[in-house]
Amino acid sequence: MRVSQFFLSTLKEAPAEAELISHKLMLRAGLIKRLGSGLYTWMPLGLRVLRKIEHIIREEMNRSGALELMMPAIQPAELWQETGRWEVFGPQMLKIQDRHQHDYCFGPTHEEVIADIARREIKSYRQLPLNFYQIQTKFRDEIRPRFGVMRAREFMMKDAYSFHVDLASLEQTYQRMHDTYSRIFSRIGLNFRAVAADTGAMGGSSSHEFHVLAESGEDAIAFCPTSDYAANIELATTMPRGNTRLEPSGAMQKIATPDQKSCPEVAEFLGVPLEQTLKTLAVTANDQFYLLLLRGDHQLNETKVRKIPFLANFELASAEQIIAEIACPPGYLGPVTAKAKIVADKAVLEMSNFVCGANEAGYHLTQVNFGRNLPVPELVFDIRNVVAGDLSPDGKGILEICRGIEVGHIFQLRTKYAEKMQATYLDESGQTKVMEMGCYGIGVSRIVAAAIEQNHDAQGIIFPLSIAPFQLSIIPINYHKSDMIRSEADKLYQACLETGIDVLLDDREERPGVMFADQELIGIPHRLVIGERGLKEGLVEYRGRRDEAPRMLPLKESIAFITQQLAGY
Repeated sequence: MRVSQFFLSTLKEAPAEAELISHKLMLRAGLIKRLGSGLYTWMPLGLRVLRKIEHIIREEMNRSGALELMMPAIQPAELWQETGRWEVFGPQMLKIQDRHQHDYCFGPTHEEVIADIARREIKSYRQLPLNFYQIQTKFRDEIRPRFGVMRAREFMMKDAYSFHVDLASLEQTYQRMHDTYSRIFSRIGLNFRAVAADTGAMGGSSSHEFHVLAESGEDAIAFCPTSDYAANIELATTMPRGNTRLEPSGAMQKIATPDQKSCPEVAEFLGVPLEQTLKTLAVTANDQFYLLLLRGDHQLNETKVRKIPFLANFELASAEQIIAEIACPPGYLGPVTAKAKIVADKAVLEMSNFVCGANEAGYHLTQVNFGRNLPVPELVFDIRNVVAGDLSPDGKGILEICRGIEVGHIFQLRTKYAEKMQATYLDESGQTKVMEMGCYGIGVSRIVAAAIEQNHDAQGIIFPLSIAPFQLSIIPINYHKSDMIRSEADKLYQACLETGIDVLLDDREERPGVMFADQELIGIPHRLVIGERGLKEGLVEYRGRRDEAPRMLPLKESIAFITQQLAGY
């Protein structure tokens, strides 16, 4: 492709609303143009990247045995009402009506549609298993669209759905999709991790997320560098250290802490380590009042709490509720004299001689010990976020915490949707059975942003070769002034096309600095520069996008060299 026949629209500065580096660089490089809040047009350059990602996904999905189809983006309300999600999905769902006042939605996902296909088309166990996928535009009405295509309202997604006679078959396809996703993200050139995840609103029995590792990631991931363990922070667990509680080192005392309410404030005021303080959180669930106990340096994990049956719908208690129950304002709560049900985190049981609220405004207790000053809690669960330095639950090392951008998610849905929509089949004995179901999503457009977050420098994007808009750029100096330069550049360009190299020839009447800046900004992995001085010696200048300095190559060997670079990727 010649730049004169292409549409290149770069900016020196990113618009003020761009926050993440990927958002800034995608706008500056002209990959996308903003239409409205969370809505972007994919320009020719960006679309080339998107299509290359789609191509890799299709190849690997087809290789796995999945079958591509295309479902309507607009879905009738009746299907969602069958599963009960029409009302509970929330305001993210864009609901619309046709001219006959029939209710529809712009599909945020397609479980209901594919389950309807399955119940209509699959009758016998002989037709199973089946795995269907599509690459399609989705719409979710984000309350605050931000970060460009990372959290846009309209986005491109690959979603797949599998159907099975039993759990064993589902587990086989689930593992196949896990392996397929790993190949997809490896081929794209991403540094990623597959992590165990909470099933959330999707439901089901098992779930894994695939995260591109990047400091800008919205999700925290706990992993063990000396084993295969990795999990989203919502699901990550740790092994107890097995520390025995120390003997009391002194009598319990009530200390005035008039302006200190939070654990860090109390720890600093009393000169004790933060981990020696006890955090007490008041919550309500099913009209019952509870106190949740955590070590002062730990954070509550709401997902874990909601998995405790009697706390599934818990809410933080209001100041009024706390005063009514404990006769103490927030900030001074503790378990010693409280007439409330106590739920303790596992790490709390190893604490001794700790500090907690005295249930009296302006006071805390020190030298508090279980068994002496209060009973050992009976309701003990894992209700905290793990932290760096915790023991890996597989017993093979220490956990570390990193951040990740979720680009893929796979679920074992089991029969959650199939039961509600009567997606059944006849087994070998003619008995009606409910299908087991899995679903598997990839954020196609989000991958572009995630790849940029992981691959950029001060000059711009550094695309992995597999998804770069072009593999090679040719920059001729004085293309319109020198017949020799123009002739050799055209010959080299044509040779690249004949060799199958995806090449961009910058044939604009621009200064070299402008052309160099644009090529570095848009992230093309390889560059050849043709100048008169080099040509007189039969040389061209080569520079890889990550190279610190250029080097000279014989012009006659340049195609072979580039071909070798591309093959060695």
